[in-house]
Amino acid sequence: MTTLPDRPHTALLVIDVQNGTVNHTHNRDSVIANINALLDKARAEHVPVVWVQHNDENLPRDSESWQYVPELVRRESEPLVHKSYFDSFEGTDLEERLAERGVGRLVITGAQTDACIRSTLHGALVRGYDATLVGDAHTTEDLTEYGAPSPEQVIVHTNMYWDWQTAPGRRGGTVETKSVTFAPAGNG
Repeated sequence: MTTLPDRPHTALLVIDVQNGTVNHTHNRDSVIANINALLDKARAEHVPVVWVQHNDENLPRDSESWQYVPELVRRESEPLVHKSYFDSFEGTDLEERLAERGVGRLVITGAQTDACIRSTLHGALVRGYDATLVGDAHTTEDLTEYGAPSPEQVIVHTNMYWDWQTAPGRRGGTVETKSVTFAPAGNG
């Protein structure tokens, strides 16, 4: 249902699964395994995979914490978008990378749920994309000492509210890894 003209394709977005963002997150290993399963499926179906990598004072470029986790391997042909804001579209060339590939629907995975994942989901929807969140392929760290809900509650809440998210001509939605389809935008 995307509102972007001539953008029928779907892409898998892998956001910030970096050493410094996921080293103490909820269900880290199973989330990474699910992302790997999605990478295998996307690649087998010739679906574009786009990687997003955050940098800031806590994740300085080229540091060990900035590197993607070793369990996930980006292919040279898969674009890498560098960002320094929570929304993967802000101040990046993500939109251009997606436009080149005719992408109007995003399947979103990564970290952290309550920051970059939520911001990118909303950023995608307001820019005209359909945005599907993979409910068991995103994670966050425990910020309860700052008054936040537990990571489990953050993830469950995000999955719940994104499942019902819509806008004129666009839709959100949440699915589990085993149910992900890379059908063209507008076809489920």
